[in-house]
Amino acid sequence: MPRVIFELPDHFAFSTEVQIYISHVNQGGHLDNAQLLSLVSEARLRFFQEIGFPEPELPDVSIVVGDIVAQYKSEGFHGEVMCIRMTPADFNRYGFDLVFSVTEKSQSREVARGKTGIAFVSKTSRSVVQIPAATHAKLLAMSKD
Repeated sequence: MPRVIFELPDHFAFSTEVQIYISHVNQGGHLDNAQLLSLVSEARLRFFQEIGFPEPELPDVSIVVGDIVAQYKSEGFHGEVMCIRMTPADFNRYGFDLVFSVTEKSQSREVARGKTGIAFVSKTSRSVVQIPAATHAKLLAMSKD
């Protein structure tokens, strides 16, 4: 299988820091690949909180992750602080890609990069819905900064 090659955008609209805990480390002594997804999920939650989603006036609308691609660049270790940057890209009617970059804070060493496909869904029907207008406007503005 060919390696995943993923180019990063020039601009990221959001950044947060997450520390690697001992529970994130595998038997090889470095950040476990499944735990990388956990760190990215925490950053994604913070990203959506930053933009005010879920919208209080639309309590039935939620998000799901449809897919994820990750390219590992180096190891992460217990105690290191990861700077996780994110930006929205590649919009469609029902969602967008949330591009991410993970770097170790003190040395700016790149640990991973990738993107998650985000779809908006109705909690009631469990089917996709259009991106809520206010959220869509915020996401579009972030993608152009």
